[in-house]
Amino acid sequence: MHWLAIASLLALIALCLLWEGWLAPIRPGGSGLMLKALPLLAPVFGILRGRVYTYQWTALLSLAYFMEGIMRAWSDRGAAQQLAIAELALSMGLFWSCVLYVRWSRPVRPITH
Repeated sequence: MHWLAIASLLALIALCLLWEGWLAPIRPGGSGLMLKALPLLAPVFGILRGRVYTYQWTALLSLAYFMEGIMRAWSDRGAAQQLAIAELALSMGLFWSCVLYVRWSRPVRPITH
């Protein structure tokens, strides 16, 4: 799950930059929406180091990108719609890899009666 989280996070950052910069920006020549990649830079080092707390809040952060992907997949057409679907897939991959990493990294507690 660690490597899937890293790959999903870095791919989501790249997608945000490429989408709004060159592939299908809202305005010709690029858009200020490239800045939506900035919040994704915050967890990079924590995810790379395997910090459980970073995984926890990154899972919540990924939900914002999931919601934007749903909205833009529904409202946009053409290349922007395809990029929104890619954003949906990457944000879901990031979410589930973070959730499963946190779940599997918890110590097992013995059952007491």
